Amino acid sequence: MIIPENVEQLASLVKADGKRVYFFTAGWCGDCNFIKPKMPEIEAENQEFEFVEVDRDEFVDVAIEWGIMGIPSFVVIEDGKETARLVNKLRKTKEEVNNFLTSAK
Repeated sequence: MIIPENVEQLASLVKADGKRVYFFTAGWCGDCNFIKPKMPEIEAENQEFEFVEVDRDEFVDVAIEWGIMGIPSFVVIEDGKETARLVNKLRKTKEEVNNFLTSAK
């Protein structure tokens, strides 16, 4: 899981070639903390994606620009273009995230 240090690094990742899953989260978010321990398993089961963790509070302008109002949320960007999103404020299970990523492949 890549954790960008600043907006410039995040922007560089978004523009780069490849498939990335942007996992929007925050330390205070109970539903984020529910899915976060499962993320290594989700990554291992979806190796065609590179995963990027985006702290919504640190990157609030990006979250607003991307329409991320509820967390945890997942956005797939392939070669600089959004191809799929699972964006809402509901708790997500490992199965739901894996099903979403399967449909995004």
